[in-house]
Amino acid sequence: MATPPNRPAAKPPTVKEQRADKRALQMAAFKKQEQTRKRTRRFGIIGAIVALAVVIGVVTTVIIVNANPPQSPPLSGELKDRVQLYPGLERTHVTTSVTYSQTPPAGGPHNPVWLNCGIYDVKQQNENAVHALEHGSVWITYDPATTTAAEITALEALTPTSYAILSPYPGIGDQMAISAWGAQLRFTEVDDPAIQEFIEQYWRSADSPEPNAPCTGGIDGPGRQR
Repeated sequence: MATPPNRPAAKPPTVKEQRADKRALQMAAFKKQEQTRKRTRRFGIIGAIVALAVVIGVVTTVIIVNANPPQSPPLSGELKDRVQLYPGLERTHVTTSVTYSQTPPAGGPHNPVWLNCGIYDVKQQNENAVHALEHGSVWITYDPATTTAAEITALEALTPTSYAILSPYPGIGDQMAISAWGAQLRFTEVDDPAIQEFIEQYWRSADSPEPNAPCTGGIDGPGRQR
C-alpha cells in the first residue's frame, strides 16, 4: 500500500489575526450588551408610562369624588316636618366657652379636642361634643330631672355603638333631643320612630363637615360608662 503524502501542518494565526479575532469577539459581546440595555430601557419606559397612567387615573378619581362628594338622601316623611336645620354654622376652633344659639348645640365654634363617643351619665362640655358632631356623630341628650331610668335605658339601646354620644343635659326640660351637625330633632317619647329616621339620615352623614374623622382618641369626659 502506498504511503499517503504528508500534509503540511496548519500555520498558527499571526498576531494580527489573533488581534482581529479578539476584536471581533469583543464587538459581538458589546452588541449583545447593548441590545440587552435597549430592551431593559424600553421595558423601563413602558413601566413608567403605565405607572404614570395609574397615578393620573387615581388623582383624577380623587378630584372627581372631591368635586362631587356623596350627598345624604333628601328628608322625607315625619322627619322632614319636624327636624330643625341650622345651615352655615361656623367651624372655628376656640379654647374658650361658647354661647350657642341652640340648646343643646348642633354645631358651631368648638374646642380643638373632640369628645370621645360613648355613653355618659354626667353632662359633657358643649365645645368638645360639638367637635364630635363635626366628625359625623350624633348626640342624644335628656334632662335627668324629667327622664326616668327606664327611658334612659331605652335611649342607651337606641344609641349607635360608634359615632354617637348619649349624655344628660340638665335644663332642657321635658323634651329630649338628638343632634347632628346642623340638624336637631326634639322628642318626648323614646319609642318615637323619628329618632331612628334621624339616625339613618345623619349618623356618619357625608354632609357633615368632616365625615368619618375620628370619634376616638380625643378626650373622655367625666362619667363615661362605655
